[in-house]
Amino acid sequence: MRRFLRTGHDPARERLKRDLFQFNKTVEHGFPHQPSALGYSPSLRILAIGTRSGAVKLYGAPGVEFMGLHKENNAVLQIHFLPGQCQLVTLLDDNSLHLWSLKVKGGVSELQEEESFTLRGPPGAAPSATQVTEILPHSSGELLYLGTESGNVFVVQLPGFRTLHDRTICSDEVLQWLPEEARHRRVFEMVEALQEHPRDPNQILIGYSRGLVVIWDLQGSRALSHFLSSQQLENASWQRDGCLIVTCHSDGSHCQWPVSSDTQNPEPLRSSIPYGPFPCKAITKIFWLTTRQGLPFTIFQGGMPRASYGDRHCISVVHNGQQTAFDFTSRVIDFTVLSEADPAAAFDDPYALVVLAEEELVVIDLQTPGWPPVQLPYLASLHCSAITCSHHVSNIPLKLWERIIAAGSRQNSHFSTMEWPIDGGTSLAPPPPQRDLLLTGHEDGTVRFWDASGVCLRLLYKLSTVRVFLTDTDPSENLIAQGEDEWPPLRKVGSFDPYSDDPRLGIQKIFLCKYSGYLAVAGTAGQVLVLELNDEAAEHAVEQVEADLLQDQEGYRWKGHERLAARPGPVCFEAGFQPFVLVQCQPPAVVTSLALHSEWRLVAFGTSHGFGLFDHQQRRQVFVKCTLHPSDQLALEGPLSRVKSLKKSLRQSFRRMRRSRVSSHKRRPGGPTGEVRPQAQSSHLQDHTALPQDLNPDQAQAQAVNIKAERTGLQNMELAPVQRKIEARSAEDSFTGFVRTLYFADTYLRDSSRHCPSLWAGTNGGTVYAFSLRVPPAERRTDEPVRAEQAKEIQLMHRAPVVGILVLDGHNVPLPEPLEVAHDLSKSPDMQGSHQLLVVSEEQFKVFTLPKVSAKLKLKLTALEGSRVRRVGVAHFGSCRAEDYGEHHLAVLTNLGDIQVVSMPLLKPQVRYSCIRREDVSGIASCVFTKYGQGFYLISPSEFERFSLSTKWLVEPRCLVDSTKAKKHNRPSNGNGTGLKMTSSGHVRNSKSQSDGDEKKPGPVMEHALLNDAWVLKEIQSTLEGDRRSYGNWHPHRVAVGCRLSNGEAE
Repeated sequence: MRRFLRTGHDPARERLKRDLFQFNKTVEHGFPHQPSALGYSPSLRILAIGTRSGAVKLYGAPGVEFMGLHKENNAVLQIHFLPGQCQLVTLLDDNSLHLWSLKVKGGVSELQEEESFTLRGPPGAAPSATQVTEILPHSSGELLYLGTESGNVFVVQLPGFRTLHDRTICSDEVLQWLPEEARHRRVFEMVEALQEHPRDPNQILIGYSRGLVVIWDLQGSRALSHFLSSQQLENASWQRDGCLIVTCHSDGSHCQWPVSSDTQNPEPLRSSIPYGPFPCKAITKIFWLTTRQGLPFTIFQGGMPRASYGDRHCISVVHNGQQTAFDFTSRVIDFTVLSEADPAAAFDDPYALVVLAEEELVVIDLQTPGWPPVQLPYLASLHCSAITCSHHVSNIPLKLWERIIAAGSRQNSHFSTMEWPIDGGTSLAPPPPQRDLLLTGHEDGTVRFWDASGVCLRLLYKLSTVRVFLTDTDPSENLIAQGEDEWPPLRKVGSFDPYSDDPRLGIQKIFLCKYSGYLAVAGTAGQVLVLELNDEAAEHAVEQVEADLLQDQEGYRWKGHERLAARPGPVCFEAGFQPFVLVQCQPPAVVTSLALHSEWRLVAFGTSHGFGLFDHQQRRQVFVKCTLHPSDQLALEGPLSRVKSLKKSLRQSFRRMRRSRVSSHKRRPGGPTGEVRPQAQSSHLQDHTALPQDLNPDQAQAQAVNIKAERTGLQNMELAPVQRKIEARSAEDSFTGFVRTLYFADTYLRDSSRHCPSLWAGTNGGTVYAFSLRVPPAERRTDEPVRAEQAKEIQLMHRAPVVGILVLDGHNVPLPEPLEVAHDLSKSPDMQGSHQLLVVSEEQFKVFTLPKVSAKLKLKLTALEGSRVRRVGVAHFGSCRAEDYGEHHLAVLTNLGDIQVVSMPLLKPQVRYSCIRREDVSGIASCVFTKYGQGFYLISPSEFERFSLSTKWLVEPRCLVDSTKAKKHNRPSNGNGTGLKMTSSGHVRNSKSQSDGDEKKPGPVMEHALLNDAWVLKEIQSTLEGDRRSYGNWHPHRVAVGCRLSNGEAE
C-alpha cells in the first residue's frame, strides 16, 4: 500500500535538481525547410534565408548564426539588408514589410523585429495598386523604394515606415517623359526591377514588365533616359561604372544598353539568346560583372531550350570563352554573386556564386579554373537522401576522429580550396569540449558521419553500402563526364539526390564502436554488414552468411520483398569503413534492432521474426531464436507489401474493446511478482501469479473476501500521479515477436557466484529472453567457438512492448561500454554486490534482482491521456556547481512528446518537460538521446532540432558582428584547406528552461510553424516508417550544444 502514497517534498533534493537539470531547445541543424528568399549583405558578409513558414535565418562565419520568426507565419518573399547597417527588411506574401535589427544584449546580439508595415492605397483602390513587387533600400539607409503591380513606386522613410506620398513616382508621371511613339504602347504594368545608380545615388533604374526601362532623376523628378524592348522584361542590372545596363527577357534573351545623355532612345549594343535559336525559357535574373582582366562575367538564371531542357533548373556562367550551365536537382529559389564590396572600386572581380535551391545551398568558386564547388561548413543538406535512422556517439578518441577525417578528405577532392567566403561576424566561443559524431542512415544505402561537436553540423565522411549488392544502376554511371561538344554545357552540382536505386538499400540501424573502429549497419531487406576502418583502398570479397530466423518452421510463407543479391567476387572499396562480412536474415524483413560488442567480437540482430547472434571474428553464426507467434501473419508480409485486411483489423479492434470492458471482472488478483518456473534449458518468469490451488474452500473464500476488500480500498484511494491502470494485451495481437531491443551485459545470470557474458532481447509482446554466452579467452578465441544457452525468459504481465534493457552493477551504475574500461575511460564495474536488471516497456519500468530475476521495484507512467514510452536512454547529468558530482538517470520520451528524467535504480521521476508536440509522430519517432543529456529529433525532412536536459553540458557560443568594424573585404584566398576549421556556433534564441507548459521564446516557435504543415509531417513519417516500430535502439550518446549568438550593432 505504501507505494501508492505520495512522496514528501525534499528541499535539498529540489535544489540539487536545479543544479542537474535544465531544458533548452538549442539549435536547428541542417537546411531550412521550404526556403523562399535569399539576401546578402556585402558590408557585413552575412547571408539571410527566408522560409515559407515565416522564418528568417542569418549565417556568417562558422559560428555566427541567427534565427527570427515573423508572428504571422507567412512566407518570406524578399530579404534586403540596409546598406552598411545591421538591419534588414523582409517582405511577406501578405504584402507586409518588417524591419529587423541586430541588437546587443548582455554581450551578445539578438535578432529582433523592430517595426512592421503594410502599404495602403487610397480608399477604393485595387489591391494591385499597393502590391509590392520590388524593394530598393537606398544607400542613405533612410529610404525604401517600393515598386508595385500598378507600376507606381512608393517611397517609405525608415525606421518608422512613414510613407512619403509627395515623392511617389507614379506611372502617369513617367509617361509624360516618354516620346509619343512609346506612349501608345502598354509599357507599364508591374515594376520588375529597381536598381540604384552605382555612382550617383540620385538616379534609380525602374524596369517595367512590358519592356520599358527608365532612369529616373530623384531630385528633378524626371526621366533621364528610357530603353524600350520588344520582349517582356524579367530583370535588369547596372554595370559597375553606370555606363551600361543589362536586361533579361521572357524569350531567353539578354540585351546590353548604353547609358548616355546624348540619346534618349538608344538601340541595344548587343542582344543575344545564349541557348537559341530554338524557343527558350525566360532568363529571370542576370549579373554583368567586370574584372581586372577586361573580360566580364555574365551570370544568369534560366534561358534553357524549352522543348528539350525546359524542366532543368540551371544557372549559367559565361567568362573568357568558357560557358557552363550548372544543373541543380531542385528548383532554384534565388542566387547572388559575391564580388568587391567597396563601391569606389573600379571592377567587380566576382569570386563566388551563391545559389539557394529548394533543397540545398551551393557555392561555386569563380576564381579557380573549372569553377569547382565550395564545401559548406553549415546548412548541410541532411536529406540529400531521405533520413531513415540516426545514431550518436560521444567523446570520440582522437585517433579514430583523425582517421575518419582523413577518409572523408579523399572524397572531397572535387571541392575548391577556397576559404569559406561568407565570413561575417566573429565567434568568441571556446572550442567544443569534446568530439562527437552523429551518424545518419539514408534511403539510398549510405551512412553519413557528421561533426556534431558544436552548433555547426558539417559532413566528415560518407559511407556507401551499394557496392556490396547488385543493383539496377552501375555506381560508375553518374561519374561519366559529359562530352565537350554537348550543348547546352550542363554540369550537375549539389548533393541533393532524392531518388534511390532500390528501396531495400535503406539503412535502418547503425552501431559504431568508437574504441575498436568496428561498425555494424543493418538495412531494410534483412542485410547486416559488419565493417572495419581501413586507411587504404582495398579489394576483397565480402563473406556471406545466411541466418534463417524461421528455423524451417512449417506453415509460414514470406510475402514481402526479396533479399538483395550480393555482388560475387572481390569488390573495390575506397579508404574508410569497409565491409568484411554480410549476414543475410531470412526472411529478408527490416532489421529492427542491432547491438555490437567489439570486445567479444559479436553482433546481435533482430527482426519481426526473431533474433540471432553472429561471431564476426570466426565468421560463423552462434545461434538464432524465432520469436514468431502463430498469429503473427502480418510479420510475414513485409513493409513494402503490407496490405492489412480491413475485416481483420475491425475484428481485432472489436476484440480489444470487448476485452477492455470485461477485464475488470475477469482480471485475477495480483500476487507476488517474479515467480520463476524452471524449464529444461531456461526458466520462464510470469509477471503475475494466480491464487494458490491447495487451499480448502473456506480458506479460499476468506482470501477472496480479503482480496476484494483490498481492491475496493485501492479503488477508493487517491492514486499518486505516477500510477495508472494498464489494460492487458492479448498474445494474439500482431507483431508480438517483433524484436525491439538487444543488449549485451557481463553479469550474474545463472548464479550469484559467477558472472558471464550474456545477451538480452526484448520483444513487442513483452517477452525478455536472456542467453548466457561462453566466449573463449583471447588466446583461444580464434579456435574455440562461442557458445550460447538460453537461461531466462521473462513474460511481462501486460505484454507491453519492451523498449529498453539495462543492467546495473553493485553500485547501481550502468555497466560500461565494451572496451571502455580497457582504455581507462571508465571505472571497472562493481562485481561484488548484487546486480539489478532494469526492463523498460511502453507501459512501465521494472527492476529485477539478478540472478533470481525477482521483481524489486516498478514505476508506471502517468498516462491518463495514453502515454507510452517511445525512446529511452541512459544519460550522465553533471552538476553545474560541483565539478566532481554527477548522477546517472534515464531520459524517457513518451508518445505525448514529453521528456521525463527517471532516477536509477529507485525509479523516481525527477523532472518532466514538454519537448515535442504530440501530433508530431514523426518527430517523436526520429528522436535520439545522447550520453550526456542531449538529444536530436527531426522537425522537417531536412532539419534536426537539438535540445539539452543538462545544466552542465550546454555549450553557449558567443559571437560578435559589428558594422563599424567591418572586415577588409578582400577576396577569399585559396589554400590547402577548405576553410572549415570549426570552433562553435550560436543561435539567436534565448536559453531558457522550459517545463510543463512553459513557453520558450523563440525556440519552439520555428518548430511549431513547420508542424502546421501536414505535408511536412507526412514526409518525415514516410522516411522513418521502417524505423518507427524499433524503439529499442537506445544506446547512450553525448552531444555538445550551442544556443546563443552574438552580433554587434551599428553605432
